[in-house]
Amino acid sequence: MKPMNIPIYQLYIHPQQFRELKKDIWNDEPLPASLIIQKKRYDIDIAYRGSHIRKFPKKSYFISFYAPKMFRGAKAIHLNGEYKDPSLIRNKLSLDFFSDIGVLSPRSRHVFLKVNGKNEGIYLELESVDEQFLQKRELPNGPIYYAVNGDANFSFMSDLDHDVKSSLLSGYERKTGTEEDSHRLETFIYRLNTMLELEFEQEIGHLLNVDRYLRWLAGIIFTQNYDGFVHNYALYENHDTGLFEIIPWDYDATWGRDVNGKRMSEDYVDLYGYNTLTARLLGIGTFRRQYQAILKEILANQFSIDMIKPKVETMYSTLSNCISLDPYKNREKWLGEPALIYQYIEARSAYIRSQLEKLNI
Repeated sequence: MKPMNIPIYQLYIHPQQFRELKKDIWNDEPLPASLIIQKKRYDIDIAYRGSHIRKFPKKSYFISFYAPKMFRGAKAIHLNGEYKDPSLIRNKLSLDFFSDIGVLSPRSRHVFLKVNGKNEGIYLELESVDEQFLQKRELPNGPIYYAVNGDANFSFMSDLDHDVKSSLLSGYERKTGTEEDSHRLETFIYRLNTMLELEFEQEIGHLLNVDRYLRWLAGIIFTQNYDGFVHNYALYENHDTGLFEIIPWDYDATWGRDVNGKRMSEDYVDLYGYNTLTARLLGIGTFRRQYQAILKEILANQFSIDMIKPKVETMYSTLSNCISLDPYKNREKWLGEPALIYQYIEARSAYIRSQLEKLNI
């Protein structure tokens, strides 16, 4: 067998602890384990991660390090099984794309995971969005919130039960920060819902990094992550500027396939997306034209087969000699995915171009 082109992670967990982990997939209580990477042992805590993905045979994991306490400048990492993505690359392709278009985005790399000596296959190691995420980018301290369900929609109304929320912080889990920070987030959501149109136009730029937000919105539109508007993101408040910024997360259901791995038509998500903050921004001509200019810029520079194909080919070359060792993947289907991604880019580009003039209305 040829040497693998990606790091091999060997996870060891006591059989009794492993049975405990498998017994309740919804239990978030971490269990002790060991991780060996390049002949170095790390004592870790491990738990399953994600929501619906916990039901899949190929599990995804959240790993925190405690001896030593850091690994590649991180205290924690996520290992995603990418079970429903036949290509195994859509998540990384998306997060790299967000970075290319000017959005804060987690770094990622493919690894090969073995659990107690058994091949579990190719995983995507994802950088955790936390204090170390900020430090690596030399960004100011500030609170970080994870959007954990559809109530993270910047609204007074719940996406889950279509009733008034019991709290404006519903849908958010504070990863870092204080109660005072949470109060500011609550104030932000309250104000964006209650400001009159002229006041909103004048004031929102003092609360939100509008350019970054519109670029994030464009990233969702190009990749067509249907869940991305009210879920699958983190919110960071830059304490130096006082502005909120948004960070993408979990983008495997993209580039022409949905959350179930089924083909998604190129016109499934329109240019306006959905959530209250987006609706308020795009309801104002100034921001709508700014967004239109960003879409045109990305169409001209980042979202094309010429730009994406080399990235896809590089990832495929890297994974080619270990794909057959992933017990959950079909090599023939894997080989056919790049063509589908290129077809999607061509069709989605044409759709977005056909809709651009509507932003002038």
